Amino acid sequence: MGNDMIVTFGGGKKVNAEFNGFTIRTDQGVYAGGEGSAPEPFSLFLASIGTCAGIFVLSFCQSRGISTEGIRIVQSHEAKASGRGVGKITITIELPPDFPEKYRDAVVSAANLCAVKRHIMEPPVFDVITATTGA
Repeated sequence: MGNDMIVTFGGGKKVNAEFNGFTIRTDQGVYAGGEGSAPEPFSLFLASIGTCAGIFVLSFCQSRGISTEGIRIVQSHEAKASGRGVGKITITIELPPDFPEKYRDAVVSAANLCAVKRHIMEPPVFDVITATTGA
C-alpha cells in the first residue's frame, strides 16, 4: 500500500478517504442531496491550505519560543470573475500586540512555505485510470 489512499463510499453522498490509519469522512450539504454530516471535499481542500499555513506559523513560533496565544489565521476566498471556482485566497495571520515586530515579515515567509500552497502553485500531473477488481 505505502502511499495509497483508498476512497470508499459510505452511503448517500458520503465519500471517505482512508490512509495511514485515518479515515477522513466527507458528505455533501443538504442543498446537494447529502445529509451535511461531514465537510464537503472542497471544504477539506480549503482547510488543508489554512491548516498547512498554520503548522508553519506554529513551528516558526515554537522554534523561537514565541507564544502562540492570541495568534490565529483567518483564511478567506473570493470567486473568480466568472463566478465559478476560487480566484483568490487570502491568509491573514492575526498577531497579538506583543508579537515581536522583527518577526512580522518572517512569520509571513514561514506561512508561505506551506507544502499545500506550493503544490497548488506548481500542480502535480493527474492520471485518472480504471482497473478491474476481483479474481
